[in-house]
Amino acid sequence: MDAGELVEFERHRPRLFALAYRMLGSASEAEDAVQETYLRWAASANTEIRSPEAWLTTILVNLCRGWLDSARARRETYIGPWLPEPVATGAAELGPLESVEQRELVSLAFLTLLERLTPAERAVFVLREAFGYAHREIADMLDLTEANSQQLYRRATRHVRENRPRFDPAPAHAYALYEKFLAAAGSGDVAALEAMFTADIVSVADGGGKINAARRPVVGAAKVAFYLVKLFATETPGLSVGVEDVNGAPAIVARSHGTTILVAAAEITGDRISALRLVANPDKLAYFTRTATLTPRNA
Repeated sequence: MDAGELVEFERHRPRLFALAYRMLGSASEAEDAVQETYLRWAASANTEIRSPEAWLTTILVNLCRGWLDSARARRETYIGPWLPEPVATGAAELGPLESVEQRELVSLAFLTLLERLTPAERAVFVLREAFGYAHREIADMLDLTEANSQQLYRRATRHVRENRPRFDPAPAHAYALYEKFLAAAGSGDVAALEAMFTADIVSVADGGGKINAARRPVVGAAKVAFYLVKLFATETPGLSVGVEDVNGAPAIVARSHGTTILVAAAEITGDRISALRLVANPDKLAYFTRTATLTPRNA
């Protein structure tokens, strides 16, 4: 591979990572998928490739489809709930996040929802919804007919629409609510926390069996408030807790001596929190620790 071919690949790398992450819900696996795509690019006869973007996208998305098949088998033995890996918004790995719709598509809630789609449905949906490819282009990439691509997109959209998470487009409102949440949790004020939650709030924690986390969803304002007070009351050396931009929205990030130990993202309905997703599996936080840069709230 000559220098020009390397430069060409690097030009596409950010978009390839953003696509792989939306397909897999895993930043570490997305890096692996991009690296495998690079190896295939390096081994190909690049002079015969008319459209590098189409070629690279085709290779990557089909790699991800295959990996999703094997991932489903692995997740059947996963200990406790499975949640996507968080990615810091400020590092720009997620691609353009200029609209509410773009931010919604990378939220932990939405990526969790995409797990319900088949690999083919997810590929079509991501390529169409997040990257704006035409069905003719998608059909060529996935070796489908255009009609089949449209059918898969309609089916995926229907599944998503039925279960679409609530998404608050006002970051300032979310920041204020999170700060209030941290004050109540840090002081052990169960009543104050409970008042911040909807009656049917659900808290889901992903510890992967590697740390002490609830292995089943905790449901109901009183139970979730009590659970969180116990969680935040745990003494951790060198602990720092704050609110940062994660996956296109504010989230709580806890670190111990600089290592991320928890990312908590909420769904907000009006002035109350209606769902919480807590990522605590250290394997899923390694990428975040390595790449996240603490960005001041008003920067």
